[in-house]
Amino acid sequence: MSDYVLLTGSTGSLGRYLIRDLLLAGRRVAVLARATRKETAAERIETIMQMWEAVLGQPLSRPICLEGDIGADGLGLDDGSRCWVADHCSTMLHSAASLKFHTDASGEPYRSNLGGTKNVLALCREAEIRDLHYVSTAYVCGLRGDVAGEDELDVGQEFRNDYEHSKLEAETLVRQARFLDHVTVYRPAVIAGDSNTGYTNTYHGLYRYLRLMAILVPQQDFDADGRRYTPIRLPMTGDERRNVVPIDWVSEVITHLLQTPAAHGRTFNLAPEKCLTPREIIDAGYSYFNSTGVEFVGDEVIDPATFNRFESKFLPSIGIYDDYKATDPTFDCANLRQFAAQLPCPEIDEPILHRYIRFGEDDLWGKRRQRAAVTGFETADALP
Repeated sequence: MSDYVLLTGSTGSLGRYLIRDLLLAGRRVAVLARATRKETAAERIETIMQMWEAVLGQPLSRPICLEGDIGADGLGLDDGSRCWVADHCSTMLHSAASLKFHTDASGEPYRSNLGGTKNVLALCREAEIRDLHYVSTAYVCGLRGDVAGEDELDVGQEFRNDYEHSKLEAETLVRQARFLDHVTVYRPAVIAGDSNTGYTNTYHGLYRYLRLMAILVPQQDFDADGRRYTPIRLPMTGDERRNVVPIDWVSEVITHLLQTPAAHGRTFNLAPEKCLTPREIIDAGYSYFNSTGVEFVGDEVIDPATFNRFESKFLPSIGIYDDYKATDPTFDCANLRQFAAQLPCPEIDEPILHRYIRFGEDDLWGKRRQRAAVTGFETADALP
């Protein structure tokens, strides 16, 4: 046994950070990745590795790349790859997930979140991997109004959407896998971009709000006072708590806990000590764009017939998050404080929010052409 960590979700937002941090921590890493119409699995991973080398300014060792799909039996691995996993992998880090809120024609999010987890567990049983680390979500708590404990799961709560419910079912499945020696569960809150660089490769959640500001505010001319006035009524108080955490911190904490045997077998709520508020987001937009005009109207129902030109573009675009307008839950983080107190969550303040906006602008909000990596070999050929 060579003690590799087998990582799913390796090309996702969190997965690409986990590759970097695990390698920097000295772990041997194997990754499961799908091919696309334009790139092989190995080319996708090599693109990520070359990005990190450019950011860090240092060379990195390469993970073993296994082409597969969590949605397929045996994770879509061929016989040789499954044998290699059985011979070399001692730990599974299951990070792959679908973030779709509502079930679509392909069966997502249940296809990936529940079906994919079943396939992961089946491979773990076949390969005799007995140490599983599973990335869940803090929102398995659903619509609970009390403190959501790390050692609690199904307490009869209702859910906002299929994503939350599918993740609860998947976490339940993981906990029922009696053949495992350890099940360690990580429950991040809402994940935002890199606190140091603003980097993201997906523009949902917080970035959707920032992108709308970046598009709408510059359309307005400066007034006599040198400010842009963009009148938008928001149906909230502005002081609602938002549990938002930077992706670099989430990856750092998961890597640390995975490397800490005494932490194994526990559940960790990865939530911030200080929550972000809509008012802080808007104020950061004010200072970045030199603008004003947002009015928080609380529970007032805004008739779409009265929308001004800014509201008609902004409010429908954030409608997907209507179920999250109320104050976020409070998460107990006792296990996190016990085992990772030395890694406090960065507070997402105005400088970090400005960093997020600036990165989005430079990245054309995800439309900037990405340079593909040049690979001279298939990493699967390097299997020892």
